[in-house]
Amino acid sequence: MAATGTRFAHAGRASAAGTRGLPLERPPRPPMGPAVGLVLLTGLGAVGLAGFLTVSELAAPPGAAQARPASAQEASAGTGSGTGGAAGDPLRTTGEMTEVECPAPEVDPQDRKSMEAFLHEITDCLDTAWKERFAEGGMDFEPPSRVFWYASGQSPCGRFPAEGTSAFYCQANKGLYLGVEDIVADSWDGGRPETYTFVLGHEYGHHVQGESGILARFHSERSAASGDERDRLTRRSELQANCLGGTFLGAVETSFPIGDAEREHILEDARRRGDYDSADRTHGTGENGALWTEHGMDRRDPAACDTWSADESLVE
Repeated sequence: MAATGTRFAHAGRASAAGTRGLPLERPPRPPMGPAVGLVLLTGLGAVGLAGFLTVSELAAPPGAAQARPASAQEASAGTGSGTGGAAGDPLRTTGEMTEVECPAPEVDPQDRKSMEAFLHEITDCLDTAWKERFAEGGMDFEPPSRVFWYASGQSPCGRFPAEGTSAFYCQANKGLYLGVEDIVADSWDGGRPETYTFVLGHEYGHHVQGESGILARFHSERSAASGDERDRLTRRSELQANCLGGTFLGAVETSFPIGDAEREHILEDARRRGDYDSADRTHGTGENGALWTEHGMDRRDPAACDTWSADESLVE
């Protein structure tokens, strides 16, 4: 089944001049107790560092006008009734992420086997973390499949790769698709483990949305919208995926480890993936991409990722 998609902006783009300070204080951190080149591995996952194509047949809630919240933290405590919004958000039942032991494996970006091993290990950690969260919320969870590609191919959501993309999530087969060499070629930072992990966490966040039922509701509401409203809903979905990915990064902070330098590198990557094309406003500004990513890292709670109730200024 072909699906419409949205692109995750190319990480190599220059950052927008300046970044708005995050409108929330960081809370105290809790103790962390050849034509052949396609490989399909069921139960495994994939990512990329260049552009992303999210082809999950998504849709999202209408953005109701609200008084501007003081922060992403305040926004995530709202009572919106849209897709995944506040009281209706199934992810509010999962509780905070617990510590996940996930030391970053050594990786040689120029070696296929090394890159694949790295991506598999991190996705194993993601599987473990999200299985536990869903179990805590009394929900079923099926890990995504992983598809690594080295040549063009066909997915249930269309052909890949698309121009400017190196990875995407396809809801039709719960597949995370990764162009292993593409993400290396298009990486703006030379391929640091934390930014690969951020990218993977973002795409995995779309799978989390799918497993929780948020994507289905998003798709339904987005299909009834048009023009700017469709893009606005898509931005809410993409920024929630940033936040959900951030909760995982917070959970592996100690073992990975993610220190101040790694944190800033992740946030810079999020900024560079913002919307810099006025005709393609589907992922949010670089400022908001970094804001929601850091909010997830700090709160470590999927309930804090309620972009659906957030003021429009936080999802532009």
